[in-house]
Amino acid sequence: MRRPAGVFVGLVVLGALAVAAVLVPLPGPAQVRQWAESLGVPGVVAFFVAYSVLTAAPVPRTVFNLAAGLLFGELVGVSVALVATVLSGLLGFLLARALGRDVVVRHLHRKPVRTVNDRLSGGGVLAVASLRLIPVVPFAPLSYLCGVSALPPRPYLIGTAIGSLPGTVAVVVLGDALTGTTPPALVACYAVFAVLGALGLLKAVGRTKEKTVAAAKETESNAEPTRVESPGG
Repeated sequence: MRRPAGVFVGLVVLGALAVAAVLVPLPGPAQVRQWAESLGVPGVVAFFVAYSVLTAAPVPRTVFNLAAGLLFGELVGVSVALVATVLSGLLGFLLARALGRDVVVRHLHRKPVRTVNDRLSGGGVLAVASLRLIPVVPFAPLSYLCGVSALPPRPYLIGTAIGSLPGTVAVVVLGDALTGTTPPALVACYAVFAVLGALGLLKAVGRTKEKTVAAAKETESNAEPTRVESPGG
């Protein structure tokens, strides 16, 4: 008896919400912008804090970037969104480093873990920026992954800022334009970002491999004299 009653209540609630959505007048984009402007600096600060904290968890940044363009326009929206992005990345990085770094250290003997750690730490700014440029790479999980790697904070933050800039600007401008649909130009921009990110990542991986090979050759050359002197001793 409880299940049919629960279903009935749920349908009634959904129906009421549907009717309210049709009958209740929703504010237009211009009205939303005026409301945001009436809040002044406190509204910008509140949005900045919400953006920084919530996107450190797996909450998509796209929603906040669109809202930043809609609420504050291009100049303020891009500035707030980019600074909040870097702060969000730092929060996720530090959280992962504080909670998960010991786990990674205990598993560095495993080849997959060691490979990811070496590529991130060896690639530095270029590796992080390349990954941030690729739209399909989630923001928060990448922050966690960088946090548990041996990557220092400074190149991580610089790479995050550089790699997040193009996509952030594109989405904020889209929110400011209030088109309601994704223009072909934005899709083309995302494709270009993805290609640039992939090329940068491949270059970073190539540099890491070169460093690894050079280190291995140096180790072998240093070990050769010891091997020759051993029989004579």
